[in-house]
Amino acid sequence: MEVSPYGLESLWAQGDFVTKGVAVLLVAMSIASWYVIVTKALQLLRFQRASHAAGHAFWDTTSLPEGIATLGTDNPFAEVAKAGATSMSHHTAHKGHLHDQLSVSDWVTLSLRQAIDEASGKLQAGMAVLASVGSTAPFVGLFGTVWGIYHALVSIGTSGQASIDKVAGPVGEALIMTALGLAVAIPATFGYNALVRGNKTTIAKLNKFGFDLHALFVTGSRADSDNSDKGTKNTKLTAVGGV
Repeated sequence: MEVSPYGLESLWAQGDFVTKGVAVLLVAMSIASWYVIVTKALQLLRFQRASHAAGHAFWDTTSLPEGIATLGTDNPFAEVAKAGATSMSHHTAHKGHLHDQLSVSDWVTLSLRQAIDEASGKLQAGMAVLASVGSTAPFVGLFGTVWGIYHALVSIGTSGQASIDKVAGPVGEALIMTALGLAVAIPATFGYNALVRGNKTTIAKLNKFGFDLHALFVTGSRADSDNSDKGTKNTKLTAVGGV
């Protein structure tokens, strides 16, 4: 089968080490960005299920260990709940040492805030890859285009043939590098924006969950504005029991 003189195969066959290096770099950047997009999207879906449990099933249990079990594993909501329970146990066990320095409210607040900050850091992992690919891939492709056009013009000048059929092929092949750069950058940019939005939503729900946990550990019941207005408490979970 005859290879098209204007396709990617021709570009690869006729390109020098710089052109091939740029092409390989763009492919590597695309693979890295898609890996981050897919893995982070699956992570967000898993966290969304955990956030739903944190808003409903967790508070319908009758003990803290049972409530934590409903959150599942390997998600920030379970880690925050465990951190809060551990802080309560630690404060109770060392009450004589901590009582004069930190109240139970301050101690639980510090523990929950540290757990939430760690969860936020994990959510942001990999986002720098997408930001870097989205911002640099077009310029990498443009560099490949400029380099390819330069060598195409040198080759045309050397051969002395400047007809349109002789110019269109090499220049068109060089412009493919710009298209490849955009093809790599656009998914990375859209993926970055979507994941940032999803991370913000997850962190907001995590902060709300931490606030409710703080109220549970300090006052014995979940902070619920609707229930407070009615003067009733429907929360079943009590801050009794260890992890």
